[in-house]
Amino acid sequence: MPDRLLAEVPLVSLADQAGDPQGFAAALGGSFERFGFAMVRDHGIPQDLVDRAWAMTEAFFARPEAEKRGYLVTGGGGARGYTPFKTEIAKGASHVDLKEFWHIGRELPEGHRFSDLMAPNIWPDAPQGFRETFLELFAAFDTAGDRLLSAIALHLGLADDWFDHAVADGNSVLRLLHYPPVTEDAPNVRAGAHEDINLITLLLGAEEAGLELLDKDGRWLPVKPPEGALVVNVGDMLQRLTNHVLPSTTHRVVNPPVERRGHSRYSMPFFLHPAPDFLIKALPQCVSAENPEREPPITAHDYLAERLAEIGLTKK
Repeated sequence: MPDRLLAEVPLVSLADQAGDPQGFAAALGGSFERFGFAMVRDHGIPQDLVDRAWAMTEAFFARPEAEKRGYLVTGGGGARGYTPFKTEIAKGASHVDLKEFWHIGRELPEGHRFSDLMAPNIWPDAPQGFRETFLELFAAFDTAGDRLLSAIALHLGLADDWFDHAVADGNSVLRLLHYPPVTEDAPNVRAGAHEDINLITLLLGAEEAGLELLDKDGRWLPVKPPEGALVVNVGDMLQRLTNHVLPSTTHRVVNPPVERRGHSRYSMPFFLHPAPDFLIKALPQCVSAENPEREPPITAHDYLAERLAEIGLTKK
């Protein structure tokens, strides 16, 4: 059987970074160059915190619809708080996604220079402990993301702290996702084929089948991490920064087999963004005669605004 039929996203251990940073960087970067995806275990996000976050996520989405809609920020583009079922649509798709979600962003001190660009968080009255749990989880994702960006920098021939300035006060978002049960004849996929906007996405909850990436040979490849591992993928901002050396791979969440359609699916992606004023410009080492610069420079804020309009969260 040809190797390409056996293609599988590699599983790497973030614990290897401390003893062999270059080796870990090569393994992670190689997976990104091949698939745009990697699976990462030993990521350092405490399991008891993750368990608490899952319980909070399920409890919140089980609240009455009218109560949840009370946290919908009209005109906010879904940046914070609640976004109802069947709101977001993948770019170019004909069906809206079968999901509802909640967004948590970075907490900024009063008077911060990005206060006008990064909305303050809003918090539900229930379940109790929601705010404390997800601020702790946001910080844990932030730390894991910084370690992964350090490896990406090394893979690209940059200093291991190259991204530190780029993502300090970055506009990252933690999304709590609920895909409700679907009917047997539902025509839609739970989340249409799309690419992520940000630098990298760190995803918990992909153990429940459904996540697929579009491989280079045109086949949809299931991504099946072991229990508790992160799925990490390249976003369009990193693709643009690396002049497509690291590809932002199309992916989707398909409806489950009939026997699982009565079950909800929950996941928690952390969309790691740079600061709004970060200039996304192709790195010199990623530009060559064979791979000329493909896109003009753009700030992270302007690029995000373009993309949010395309997926239906804001109006142009």
